Amino acid sequence: MDTSERNLDGLMLAFSASEVLGALAVTMVTVWVGHYRGGFAWSSDPGIEFNWHPVLMTTAMIFLYGNSIMVYRAFRNSRKRRLKLIHMALHLVAFILTVVALQAAFDSHNLKTPPTPNLYTLHSWLGLMAVIMYAAQWVSGFIAFLFPGIQTNLRASLLPIHTFFGLMGFVCAVAAALMGLTEKANFAVVNYQDLPAEGIFINCIGVVMVGFATLVMYIVTEQRFKRLPRPEDEILLTGGSE
Repeated sequence: MDTSERNLDGLMLAFSASEVLGALAVTMVTVWVGHYRGGFAWSSDPGIEFNWHPVLMTTAMIFLYGNSIMVYRAFRNSRKRRLKLIHMALHLVAFILTVVALQAAFDSHNLKTPPTPNLYTLHSWLGLMAVIMYAAQWVSGFIAFLFPGIQTNLRASLLPIHTFFGLMGFVCAVAAALMGLTEKANFAVVNYQDLPAEGIFINCIGVVMVGFATLVMYIVTEQRFKRLPRPEDEILLTGGSE
């Protein structure tokens, strides 16, 4: 067993703590926009439609993204092809939610009277870069690591690149979220500098996000937690059995 070959002390504690912080971040963002920002609507009320953006982005590009890159560590004793499918499925769900979140943001700008310009803030630039990187990672990852027939040595050479850009995309997503929180607080919270209740709540959301991201990065970069390869890992999706 993998667990006999590596010192895994702290892995499940860190993973459990990350799950708590990730779920808390999603819950806090939902409570924030529901309590302080007017709740939820679709295109009939563009101002409130925007509230879907932070909720879905936090769910997709932070919580699900983080979980997708931790799956090889947390469920290390499962067959690798099963982990690949879970990894790709989480990414796909996250991408779908991200598209809806982006539509909510663009609608909230374009349907206003007068319309608000799109993509002029650093938050939007970095966020769009993270989404583009995310989509490219999904497509390239599917071709390189799930598509049958790709040579093992080619997969091995592509893995460090895939891992690097996956982590970079996650860091960009978290950074964009923190910028978005600060931007919204400065635009919408009255006397933000005086730390009203909403301002404190927004700041706490950011702290929780950073805590989640820190644990994710620790889990996926700690060499002790790296999943060791197994002979059955090279079985193609179209061959062999579980």
